[in-house]
Amino acid sequence: MFVVNSRIQIPLDEFKFSYARSSGPGGQNVNKVNSKAVLRWAVTTSPSLPDDVRFRLLTRVATQLTNDGDWVVSSERYRDQPRNRQDCLEKVRTHILAVATPPKKRRPTRPGRAAKERRLKGKQSQSQKKQQRRYRGDD
Repeated sequence: MFVVNSRIQIPLDEFKFSYARSSGPGGQNVNKVNSKAVLRWAVTTSPSLPDDVRFRLLTRVATQLTNDGDWVVSSERYRDQPRNRQDCLEKVRTHILAVATPPKKRRPTRPGRAAKERRLKGKQSQSQKKQQRRYRGDD
């Protein structure tokens, strides 16, 4: 069982892992070892996610979804499969935790009376400064 938080728990059999050769430097190790982990998860049909969390997650990771609704997460940070597999699961956990709590609604606010007065005083002083610089033809 993959535990995200107390409310969200996902069975590990919903995740499908595959492995491939990593890119980048590493010599013979990169050329012969399949250490890159690729996780596929059917987010759209997963019964483990609450609907509100699923909706927010789908909007957040829309670019990483396949046409079938599978979310593809890959990791090649480490040089061995188990750590890359764990890294994929950690990426999934951080994304789900980020969308688990609904965003707070913004309540529109207005400036207070003191703030309005400060703004108007600033405008007045700026105006007086400019008026004092102005050329007067009566001198």
